[in-house]
Amino acid sequence: MRVIVAFDTPYAGWIPDDHRRQMDEELAGNGADEPEMEYQVAGALLDAGHEVLLVGVHRDPRVLLDECAAWKPDVVVNLAESFNGDGSLDYVCATLLDAGAWRYTGSSPLALQVTRDKAMSKKVLAYHGIRVPAFVMYRTREKVTESPPLEFPLIVKPLAADASLGIARASVVDDVVALAERVAFVHERFRQPAIAEQFIQGRELYAGTLGNDERLQVLPLTELVFDKEKTEPEQRIATQAAKWADDYRKRWGIRTVLARPVSACARERIERVCREAGKALWLRDYARFDLRLTDDDEVWVLEANANPFISKGHEMANAAAKVGLPYPQFVDRIVQEAVARYERA
Repeated sequence: MRVIVAFDTPYAGWIPDDHRRQMDEELAGNGADEPEMEYQVAGALLDAGHEVLLVGVHRDPRVLLDECAAWKPDVVVNLAESFNGDGSLDYVCATLLDAGAWRYTGSSPLALQVTRDKAMSKKVLAYHGIRVPAFVMYRTREKVTESPPLEFPLIVKPLAADASLGIARASVVDDVVALAERVAFVHERFRQPAIAEQFIQGRELYAGTLGNDERLQVLPLTELVFDKEKTEPEQRIATQAAKWADDYRKRWGIRTVLARPVSACARERIERVCREAGKALWLRDYARFDLRLTDDDEVWVLEANANPFISKGHEMANAAAKVGLPYPQFVDRIVQEAVARYERA
């Protein structure tokens, strides 16, 4: 198939040939860091036998529709995580593709918006009987004037950030004074509302899904594991450093691994929750759920990610490899699921 890989880019004026040269350099190992996700995905699609065009969207959204009109792809792989540097506008490329009647992978603009808003997504899930932490929300510049009707400890997060942005050990608060300080920090630092939610003790699990409707597959679980001799229960959270900072992870004994075994009851509950949550939030083709599993096998949904990180060697790709989908096949599976969804519609 002819596949456009669309993504947000910081490079103004770059055309597909510029991105192709950059991709070749990064995939050849000429950079200090791992290749960008869009280049890994494009490389996997080439390995799977597709024709690929890389389209980076900077400040002019018309670039995407112009390239689609000129190249006429069979499908677009939508990897856009922001628009013009604003993560809250991650739905823009999906909206353009819908408006142009182009087929694309991943969730709709509505699903992207709802899942980015942690309060809205929790309300939707709670309405459908899915267990989520109780929470309160503080609008930008709204001060904490009294203790909320929740039991401490609480964890405070930016309302609409992803990749654990704004989450640190100081995010877990034990009293109203610390709550007020952290809410004020989120407002000032991130210029967006803050959500303070019930802290759930338990295992930090990630469940990826592939497919749609009756074809939906829940991948093997991955887990963020903490050295219990170095951390207390309230420190075992997916902070930005715990996810991305190698030195910090080594210091505190933090690893992301294929999950240790869970009971048959817990596995059944996780699969059911992922299916019901995906349907409730209108997720498509692939997604990831951040879960907490308590000692008594209760499953709590912390967040749903409609546009998860799918680079090689990370949670989703590792889980797919566990069920016999090496990276090129994993990426191709996402494309095939999207095409099949459109053909059934």
